[in-house]
Amino acid sequence: MLETILTTTVDGFRAAFGRGRIETSLLERAVFYLAVVTVLLVSLFPFYWMVVTSFMPESAIYSLPPTLVPTAFTLDHYASVFSPETFPFVTYFKNSLIISLITAGLSVLVATFGAYSFARLDYRGRGLFSRGVLLVYMFSGILLVVPLFQIVVWLGLVDKPSSLVITYLVQTLPVSLYMLGNYFRSVPPEIEEAAMMDGYSRVEVIFRITLPLSAPAIVAVFIYTFMIAWNEYLFASIFLRTQGNFTLPIGLDALSSGFHQVWGQIMAASLMTSIPIIVMFVYLEKYMVEGLTFGSVEG
Repeated sequence: MLETILTTTVDGFRAAFGRGRIETSLLERAVFYLAVVTVLLVSLFPFYWMVVTSFMPESAIYSLPPTLVPTAFTLDHYASVFSPETFPFVTYFKNSLIISLITAGLSVLVATFGAYSFARLDYRGRGLFSRGVLLVYMFSGILLVVPLFQIVVWLGLVDKPSSLVITYLVQTLPVSLYMLGNYFRSVPPEIEEAAMMDGYSRVEVIFRITLPLSAPAIVAVFIYTFMIAWNEYLFASIFLRTQGNFTLPIGLDALSSGFHQVWGQIMAASLMTSIPIIVMFVYLEKYMVEGLTFGSVEG
């Protein structure tokens, strides 16, 4: 009888605590998914609203209460954006694309060989250079406006796209060197040593072995520098003067200035500005994630 009572009691405790653990697990999972959904909604709603507003008629944009799911659509805002008289989008797009590609290409080129020297070569002052290069990144961009503007004036590059390329290189090279340097250190040096024992020179090892193995990091650095140059506003608004040299962020600012905000055109232009970055990220996401992971963790 006593044995039966004890067995029943133990089974009851097991059942109670087991249900408690199950209920706790379900509650934690529900809270987790609720948090994920909330973050996604908060993150994606501005983009959704930008897309929807760019296709809404002017009357629907200013209607109260706001219409979350529009019933009427129009392409007038996109027609205005591509009209040279209203908004020379093609000119701004071309300027931004040229500046961003040159900046990203030069940053990758310089950072690749500089980071390789930090990771593989042994020379006096290597540690000082590799650590000191990050000191530039410790200063906010606003603190560099005056000295960089003086340099641009001294070089005679005011209102020229090359002034932005120089400025963006100053901003992006420190982090590019850091990311690529950490990635190069993750590549086993024995691979390079074995290749050099087979007769390869240092240059051949770099181009035939190290760079192909480091493709994810190189792609990540390229996207990183391209995005910074593509979205930068502060220096572009100071260094550029004529409309024909404006980049997309400056053009968007000019479009949104004035007493009457044409939100349909602003959202249409903003969406067209975002498309290149979205396409690049979608197609190169795998390389970017892997490169950023190695660049931020290894070292």
